[in-house]
Amino acid sequence: MIYKKRRVRTYRVILWMAVCLSSMLSVTMIVPGLLVKKIPAADPAASHISTNGLTQGQEEGLMIPVYLTKKEAVETVPLEQYVKGVLAAEMPVEFELEALKAQAMAARTYVVRRVLDKDTSNVPVSDALVTDTTSHQAYLNEQELREQWGSAYENNMAKIDRAVTETKDLILTYEHKPINATFFSTSNGYTENSEDYWDGVIPYLRSKPSPWDIKLSPKYKETLTLSYKTVLQKLELPSISKTSGIKVQQQTAGHRIKTVTIGGKSFSGREVREKLGLASSQFDWKWVGSQIEFTTYGYGHGVGLSQWGANGMAKEGKSAADIVTYYYTGISIEKAANFVKTT
Repeated sequence: MIYKKRRVRTYRVILWMAVCLSSMLSVTMIVPGLLVKKIPAADPAASHISTNGLTQGQEEGLMIPVYLTKKEAVETVPLEQYVKGVLAAEMPVEFELEALKAQAMAARTYVVRRVLDKDTSNVPVSDALVTDTTSHQAYLNEQELREQWGSAYENNMAKIDRAVTETKDLILTYEHKPINATFFSTSNGYTENSEDYWDGVIPYLRSKPSPWDIKLSPKYKETLTLSYKTVLQKLELPSISKTSGIKVQQQTAGHRIKTVTIGGKSFSGREVREKLGLASSQFDWKWVGSQIEFTTYGYGHGVGLSQWGANGMAKEGKSAADIVTYYYTGISIEKAANFVKTT
């Protein structure tokens, strides 16, 4: 009788321990420095979910925190979703598919490089990697794209999805390192050497002919008229002679102005472009009464991939790989997964 009672008590203890263990496994357990959580079985019907209207896998992989300047908030999205938002914001959706694919690879490379370098420069908050502006890469989320595209949203997004999906995980490298994949809208017929606009020679950012821009881009030639007083203020000059006040001293390999003398003061073409708000550092000028009329050729800094040039190449049957290896000298195309965890 005593033996049976002890056996019953033993069974009760074992049962109590089993119940406790089961309860512990069904809740989150917190151990110093570690968070362990029971994960429910995957639902096959939920293998893909939608965030901001763009598809992502259950394993999100690399996440990109983007600072939204108008909302003053951070939106964190998966890498491929971020590339879709950049592609939609940076390149006209009407462009050829291969041009869009080239831009997608450049956009993905740009942000992967920032991740690897832990580069948060020009970001106003500590918990973001990039902004949604051209200080980094323009970016639009689903709400913004729906407002911009209206009834064309579904068709446009299908094209963006295809361009990103067909280049998924692909980035541009030089000597097995992600490149600084700079790009711009429209060339003046040539791209620019890196050292002619920024400091330092970058071997894959070399000047190349880009004749497609001249034929296709509506931004190839623009005119900006400024008052004489405005030019003096922006360039911090006392006066400019109408007859000999502006003289080009040197040109770059990309046929832009390298140095120019204005009012007896020397400027780089980039300085004049940025101070006066010109579209390009290749420009002509003429006096119109008390105003100066500047005519520019090309749109943007001119270094790297020309978007309108890429579209011109695609129209001629060139592939995305043809386009990026043309504008970025000596590069390779590799998987981002070789450098960061993307899935």
